[in-house]
Amino acid sequence: MVGTMAMQLPFLRPGRMARTVPRLVGEPCSDDEVLLDAPDARLSPALVAAARGDHGPAAALLLATRVASEWERRDRYVTRLAAFARSRPEWLDAWLATAPQDPDALLVGAQLAVDRAWQSPARAELLREVSPLITAAARGDQRDPVPWRLALDHARGAQAGHTYFEELWAAAVRRAPHHYGCHVAALRYLATSWHGSHHECFDFADRAAQDAPAGALVQALPLRAAFGYLTDDCGPEVPRERLDAAADRAIALSPRLPTADPWPARMRNLLVFVLVCLERWPDATEQLRLNGPYATSFPWDQVSDDPLGHFLRVREDIRSAAGGDPSGHPRSERGGRVRPGAH
Repeated sequence: MVGTMAMQLPFLRPGRMARTVPRLVGEPCSDDEVLLDAPDARLSPALVAAARGDHGPAAALLLATRVASEWERRDRYVTRLAAFARSRPEWLDAWLATAPQDPDALLVGAQLAVDRAWQSPARAELLREVSPLITAAARGDQRDPVPWRLALDHARGAQAGHTYFEELWAAAVRRAPHHYGCHVAALRYLATSWHGSHHECFDFADRAAQDAPAGALVQALPLRAAFGYLTDDCGPEVPRERLDAAADRAIALSPRLPTADPWPARMRNLLVFVLVCLERWPDATEQLRLNGPYATSFPWDQVSDDPLGHFLRVREDIRSAAGGDPSGHPRSERGGRVRPGAH
């Protein structure tokens, strides 16, 4: 990963910089103007400073999210900062050396350790070795649910039993009953533990969404369950109406979030993916309008080794279908096809 804005951060494609003139919502953007995994205005300065070896802006950013209990943004920022530290760890090493008890530094360090262990063939063993790092991060601020989301992810990778996972889950929801990251971690644990039991995953996701405020990101949890089903060849059929209901929940959430903004882009990219699978072309077109120029690696990296290119091709398919020339469902470039929309 490259270092400064001049050297190009990873969300900028070679040979161009981001457009500096604000784009009106709904104004079409060219392929060259689409940004992959662009950070928002708060995260971007922290990444640029980290590329120079300065951890100060990252520390200030995470402290601000903790003070204001901005747990969803904190979770996203921790994940992105840890991803940056995988190839440029010097700034994080300096931060931990300077403030070894800083709960924010401990959390980024724990996330980085889990990320590194996750990629190893000896995943389960390595993940058990990083447990003390997660414990230290959780003790940093008793209100913070993000270390518990990390603990839930860790438990899935370490193949922890259901009783232990349920204890972690109870601790997580005590801190933030509607935290999206913790719910996604629990959903993924369920999907892994009972592979193919998509009805159970939908039940869990639907209950969480029904209990959450209308503007909470957990409203998109059934959409994650739908994505899991549509990209999995295992398990019994899920009725089409349940998939449509999951998409409808996310559609209702989307206008409540900032438009043409990097923050909700991941949810909208996922929604576009599911809508295309369901051949709901007008709805997909509207989500592209609200999304603006922001592509995210997930979910496209689940079906292609070129997520940006795949997003652009799907975007063109949506435009063609909206014009009366549907081209079919998005194919997986890793062999096979995502599950068709007619169930």
